[in-house]
Amino acid sequence: MTIIPVALGERSYEVRIESGLLARAGELLAPIARGRAMTIVADENVAPHLATLTRSLDAAGVAHHHIVLPAGEGSKSWATLERLTDRLLELGTERGDHVIALGGGVIGDLVGFATAILKRGCGFVQIPTTLLAQVDSSVGGKTGINARAGKNLIGAFHQPRMVLIDPDVLDTLPARQVRAGYAEVVKYGLIDDAGFFAWCEANGAALLAGDAAARTHAIAHSVAAKARIVGEDEFETTGRRALLNLGHTFGHALEAEAGFSDRLLHGEAVAAGCALAFGFSAATGLCPREEAERVAAHWRASGLPDGLAAAGIDAPAARLVEHMRHDKKMAAGTLPFLLARGVGQTYLDKTVDLAKVEAFLT
Repeated sequence: MTIIPVALGERSYEVRIESGLLARAGELLAPIARGRAMTIVADENVAPHLATLTRSLDAAGVAHHHIVLPAGEGSKSWATLERLTDRLLELGTERGDHVIALGGGVIGDLVGFATAILKRGCGFVQIPTTLLAQVDSSVGGKTGINARAGKNLIGAFHQPRMVLIDPDVLDTLPARQVRAGYAEVVKYGLIDDAGFFAWCEANGAALLAGDAAARTHAIAHSVAAKARIVGEDEFETTGRRALLNLGHTFGHALEAEAGFSDRLLHGEAVAAGCALAFGFSAATGLCPREEAERVAAHWRASGLPDGLAAAGIDAPAARLVEHMRHDKKMAAGTLPFLLARGVGQTYLDKTVDLAKVEAFLT
């Protein structure tokens, strides 16, 4: 088992990574259950994993309930949040209890936010079942739901008590979902680790084809990278954690244009967004054009979109920029952008003129 600490003082926790871990989750969860029933929140797509987890809890003598919600980005809504919190209260959830989020990023974000506000805060455990959730959204405590105005605009920082990652659950994940998660893996190389990006260029195809060793290495490396950054800047106050948003400013605008639907998955939007961030950096003379093309080429080789057309977005640039104006990172009318001087050389720029972004997108 690989154990990666997320060092946050009294909010510290561990991320445990091991093949077959889901079947042993009960023995790890029993100590924090303290004899109380645990509630599992899952989506409709993870029925086999829900069965494995409930057997594991039974074997460890942990009582449990479960709540199954619709799959998809549409569940990150006020309506689903209300339904979930009402049910948790009906089940008698107490402040000292822990709710288990079993699923992808949608379930993790939703359960994390629900437990952040339920009785002013109770505990939760992340058991991510998608590559994207395993390498990104399950770690770091960002939780929330979407609003009509944009993605993740309502939420809270609420750290999990524990994160359990079983790479074997990815065997049942559709290939498109694996590719979408891979975009978040590559992102760590683009941010500040050119050597890891080179590893992705050499091993990404094997990972996407299901190579267990490549998959486990990518998960552990990504989690360690995120844990390090989150440990330095938990609440995104110094700008260090903001680096994790590479590709997201462009990407969230594309998701908004696609109606936050399966028409464009989050990881696909991040890939396109990273390509656009590097393309904009090259267009403004910050980054060598060959570096931007290298990034775009890797997305194409991985079956991921390398820009607007490949993402299926045909919208006026002005409308995409208007989506950006609703970004939660807006401050005093200025939107910070993650730009790059090259692979592994991302930085935060708070001086970008949105008119130049619109011209670039046009």
